Parts: sequence; structure tokens; C-alpha cells
Amino acid sequence: MYDCIVVGAGPAGGTAAYHLAKRGRSVLVLEKASLPRYKPCGGGVSPQIAQWFDFDFSPAISLKTNTIRYTWKMDDPVVVELKTAEPVWMVRRDVFDHFLIKQAQQQGAELRDNTEVTGIEFQSDRWLVKTATDTVNGRYLIAADGAKGPMAKWLGFKDRKRRLGGALEAEAPVKHQSDPLIHFEFGMIKNGYIWNFPKADGYSIGVGTFRGGEPQDFKGILAEYATQFGIDVKTCQQYGHPLCLWDGDQTLHTQNALLTGEAACVVDPFTAEGIRPSIFSGLKASEAIDGALSGDTNALARYTQVLNEEWGADMMWAQRLAGIFYRVPGMGYRMGVKRPSATQRMGQILCGELRYADVANSAIKRLSTGLIPGMGK
Repeated sequence: MYDCIVVGAGPAGGTAAYHLAKRGRSVLVLEKASLPRYKPCGGGVSPQIAQWFDFDFSPAISLKTNTIRYTWKMDDPVVVELKTAEPVWMVRRDVFDHFLIKQAQQQGAELRDNTEVTGIEFQSDRWLVKTATDTVNGRYLIAADGAKGPMAKWLGFKDRKRRLGGALEAEAPVKHQSDPLIHFEFGMIKNGYIWNFPKADGYSIGVGTFRGGEPQDFKGILAEYATQFGIDVKTCQQYGHPLCLWDGDQTLHTQNALLTGEAACVVDPFTAEGIRPSIFSGLKASEAIDGALSGDTNALARYTQVLNEEWGADMMWAQRLAGIFYRVPGMGYRMGVKRPSATQRMGQILCGELRYADVANSAIKRLSTGLIPGMGK
């Protein structure tokens, strides 16, 4: 009988396992893939996460960069050097996720990778978690199995409030990067952007749309964009994946169980940042379950409240900003991206030094006053 079973070894699951094990709780992590495993993701990580751990992430960071280059239809570039305390981290998810799980193991958490969960059942005071080989018992359960995982549905969360986005990504090897830049391209894709995130030995280059709309030729758009970096993405392995974007307050707890990470739809609806909110949800889940194990009957309900208030309230502003920016991206680029102060503030948001609530109201007013017919085309 484990105190807690965590399904999924991504950032949310690894964080929850680490903090629960560090508090002396018995934790089992079940992961269907063999670790380390590839995960399609730009791999940009806010350095804010360092404050939630007591170990050094350096071994898991591919490189750091504080320079962002924006373009509009591959032209009209804006280069910004962020003045944040710590540069943005660029990571490869196979390395980063496995590193985090290994920290949890060092605290006493048990990992069973290459172990797919096939079903769950609550009996009396425990969860029975079934795998292909056996059934394990846990007093509490954390669903951290991502956007495509079945746990949320099995736990009864059939109508989660979420906005589904989509992304297509390719990993392109390149030689040593002397001056790595984070690249964002607007205008070539509707309701989203294209990115090129540098790694020590290559690029994570991808395209994503975050507000629905008509189908777009992701592969063709990505191929065209990649040519400016001398990359033929047709020669690279490409990965498509859904994004579970925050779409309003929702219940994230049920009988002795919590949703975390993309299973909890925590992805930023404006930037599609997912690693930091997933880690935050894993941290708060560990606190809630530790409290419940200590007899606090309101601990799980408070987890829902904390996520809605401390993350969701700010995502409401992100959602409003996204609604205007992606509707008239040309105007958004001229009145937002090309303003040095605006791009600095966006960098501060990505690095956790500012919240959307601090800046979104004035940004929305500025964009709204510029809604002149034809300007956003």
C-alpha cells in the first residue's frame, strides 16, 4: 500500500513525487514509456521553477538564453535582450523529465517505467491501479498522464473545461550555437505562432495554434519557415500533439485523487507555456496530498481552489489577451511586439517576475483602441 500513486513521469508527476517522497511519504510513479523518453515540446523553461526545489537543475539544462527574436511573416524582425535576473532555460524533455524523476527516486520514490496503467478502481479507502502485470494499491492518486492520457476520464472528469490546441514539432540537429536566440514568428499561422528554440546541439522548431479555427497546413508552413535556418524539416522526425489550454476555473479533485499538468488543462492560452504550470500543479498536489494524509479533510478541495486562484485567475487575463492578439495579430505585432517595454514585460512574465494581471489590462486597452478595420490584416 503506497501513500500515493502518481501516473505519469512528466514535470507534474516528477514534481509531485519528489516533494511527497521528501516529506517521507511512500510514492510509486507509473510511466508507460521507458525513461528517458522523447517528448515533443519546445523545451523553454521559466527559471522561476528553481525556487520550488532545493537542488541544482544545471545538469538538465541544454543552454540558457536571454535574447528573443520576433518576426512578422519572416520579416520586420525585433530583437530583444531580456533584462530578467536569470535567462530562460532551454531543455530537452527526455533529459529534463528523467532528471526530475531521478531526484524523486533519490528521496525514496519508486519508479516503474514501461508500465502502462490499464484501469483504476476505488475500493473502501484505496485506489486499485491495474497494469498489464499486476495491481497496486494507493491511498491517493495523482493523474499526471498528459493531454492524451485516460486518467481524467477514468476519474470521472468527462467534461473538463479546456481549449484544445494543436502543435507540430521537429527536432533539427545543428552544430554548436555561438549566439543562441529564441525565435517567435507571427503572421504565417492563424491563431498561434511558430517557434524555434535553440538547444546546445540543435533546434526544436514547431508551429502551434491555440484558438481553433479552420484547418491549416502545419507541415507546409513549418517547412517554409525552417528554410531560413537552413533546415529541411522533411528530413527530420516530426511530431504532432494536442495542447490542453486553460479555459476557466474547474474542479480538479475527486475521491482521493487529483488532476495535474495537462490532465488539469493548465497550459497558458496565450503563450502555450506548459512546463512551469505543470510543475506548479505538481507542487501544490504534493502539498494537498501530504495534508490529506495528515488528516486534513479539506486538503484536496483546497488544491482546486489554489489552482483556480493562483494560476487560473492569471490565465483569465492571458485568455483575454490571446483573444484580441490572435484575432488581429498584425496590429498586435505593431502595437505590442514592436514596443520594447511590452516585450520586456512578456519576458518577465515568462521568467515569473510579473503576472499577466500586472500588465494585461493596459495591453488589452491599447490593442482594443487600435481595432480599426483593416489594421489586423
